[in-house]
Amino acid sequence: MTYLAHTANAQLVALWLGFVGWTLTAVALGLIQWRVWHVSDREVISSGVAWVGIWRACFNSHILVSPGYKVMHCKYISLTEAFTPPEIVAGQILMLLSLLVGLCGNAGGVYALRNIYFGMEKNPPIRLAFFITGALCLLAAVMSLIPLLWNMSSVVTNQTIKFPPDFEMPPAPDSQQLGWGIGIGIVGTVLMIVSGIVFCTYRLPVRSQPRIDPTLREEGHLDCSLPAKSVTESWGALTSIRGEDNPAFQSHEHL
Repeated sequence: MTYLAHTANAQLVALWLGFVGWTLTAVALGLIQWRVWHVSDREVISSGVAWVGIWRACFNSHILVSPGYKVMHCKYISLTEAFTPPEIVAGQILMLLSLLVGLCGNAGGVYALRNIYFGMEKNPPIRLAFFITGALCLLAAVMSLIPLLWNMSSVVTNQTIKFPPDFEMPPAPDSQQLGWGIGIGIVGTVLMIVSGIVFCTYRLPVRSQPRIDPTLREEGHLDCSLPAKSVTESWGALTSIRGEDNPAFQSHEHL
C-alpha cells in the first residue's frame, strides 16, 4: 500500500478537535445552567438564582431540599409535559441524537486514520471514509446548534416558562441570562464544525509519472524502429569496408 501517513496530519488534529467537541457537547447536555433566572422573592429560592436546563430546574433553598441533595431543590422536566417549551423539547431530542451521530463520526475518523497509518491488505476507500466522517461531524454539529441557538434566543428575548406549582418556580423571572451550558455547547459545536470541514477536505496525493530522458527516448525510438533487415545490411556494409590487401606486405611474408 502507498505510504500516506504524511497526508493526514490535519485529519489527525481534526480527530482530536472532534473528540473534544463531542465531549463538550456531552457536558453541556447534563448541565442545568442553560438559563439563569434572577428572582427577588427569596422566601423559597434562598440565593435568588434558579437554573433551568433541558432536563431539570433547580435552585438552592433552605426550605425545600430534594432527596440526595443538601441545599438544592430540583424537579425533572419531562418531554411529554404540557408546560415544557418547544426549545427544551428540541434540546432533549436533538442533543441526544447529536451525541450518537458525533460518536459515529469519531469512530469513522479512527477507522480512516487507522487505514492511513497502519494500512491494510486491500486498498480501502480512504477518501470516502474521511468524507463520511466529516459529514457525520457536521450533522452532529447542526443537531446540537439548533437547540442551543433556540434556547439562546429565548433567553435574549426574556421568554418565561409556566412551571407547575410543585416546581416552586416563579411565574416569570425578574431577569435572566445565558448560562454555562449554552456557552460550552456552542464551543463544542464549533469544534465539531471545524473537524468536519477538515475531514471533508482530505485529498489523496497525485501520483507523478516517471520522467524519461528525451535523448534516451529518441535513441530507443531509433533503435526500435530499425528492422532486422536493415541491421543485417548495416553490419555487412561495415565488414565490407576493410580496404584491399597490400601486395608489398604479402611479398614480405613469402620471404
